[in-house]
Amino acid sequence: MHIEATAKARFLRTSGRKARIVADLVRGKRVDEAIALLSFIPKKAAEPIKKVVKSAAANAMSEVGTGRLKAEDLAIKTICVDNGPGYKRFRAASMGRAMPLKHRLCHITVVVCGEAREERQRRKTKTATKEAKAEE
Repeated sequence: MHIEATAKARFLRTSGRKARIVADLVRGKRVDEAIALLSFIPKKAAEPIKKVVKSAAANAMSEVGTGRLKAEDLAIKTICVDNGPGYKRFRAASMGRAMPLKHRLCHITVVVCGEAREERQRRKTKTATKEAKAEE
């Protein structure tokens, strides 16, 4: 049985451009590898991305059961960083003027996929029996 689970974090207080740099580093990796990698990346966006990856893994494990699925069985299928709305503020400038500031926000979506342990074992035994029959 192929399992997919999704987690989203919305309205994060970092720009999408900066978060995409971190997301590109973990795209396609196994969940346990991604969490270990994100723990040592010195970027502000690494912590929220790590939380979303952990949440997606927890969603997948709760869907199937923790006995049948572990974090090392899951991989990051897609990780998407979209731009959110921006807070518009003004900063005082010289000669009584005001300069606009735009505080950027982003949305992060992570989809993890994996396979339960029994399914992998069953597939391994099927291929082993096929190979044994082919040798005979």
